[in-house]
Amino acid sequence: MTTRIIIARHGNTFTKDETPRRVGGRTDLDLVEEERGRNVGRYLKAKGLIPALVFAAPLKRTIGTARLAIEEMGGGMPLEIDDSFREVDYGPDEDKTEDEVMLRLGRVYAAKEGKNPEKMSEDELKETGKCVIDLWNEKAIVPDGWKVSPEDCIHTWMKFGEKVFKNFHGENIMVVSSNGVIRFAPYLTGDFNGFAGEHDIKVTTGGVCVFEREDDEENWRCTEWNVKPKKYFESLPD
Repeated sequence: MTTRIIIARHGNTFTKDETPRRVGGRTDLDLVEEERGRNVGRYLKAKGLIPALVFAAPLKRTIGTARLAIEEMGGGMPLEIDDSFREVDYGPDEDKTEDEVMLRLGRVYAAKEGKNPEKMSEDELKETGKCVIDLWNEKAIVPDGWKVSPEDCIHTWMKFGEKVFKNFHGENIMVVSSNGVIRFAPYLTGDFNGFAGEHDIKVTTGGVCVFEREDDEENWRCTEWNVKPKKYFESLPD
């Protein structure tokens, strides 16, 4: 019997003419569009992956996305708010633009390398900061200053995986969370490093991931990762 954990990232919180900022768990923004949340629901309905229960982090963007998806799936499934899936805290970089984040990290890591940040150009500092962010996006290595405990994030997913397998055996359970938290979900497979070596662990807004586990399996298998529902529907024949 197959038990599934379906994970979706929330929709957009910035319009196309706005400069995106690094929004963490302390910044509670509304969604600026409904398309991505609705597409999550449409996609799961089209694939026959209707969840019995939906969990969402306690932020307007995650709750809003969950409600839109539930509506598109026909409603009826309960929505539970779970603080353990709240987005990570980006510390001094919370609600800052990526240029600001890269500059700060560039100064910090240049100094760690024995360089004088004051003698470096802005482009050099940004490049140093970008390398730090790349490690976060590729291997979930936490940049200096961010208030993120990888151990806690991993424990959250592992504990949730066991809870779902035990209490919702044979059902589909959905979680709506954010980019910083979702990147730790592949620990459910038992081989995060192998997974990260083959996949981009940063999930796009409105992206969908699916993990499955059979009765005789100890770990979860990722059968879908960072699926973009809009692209799926666009690929279907007319």
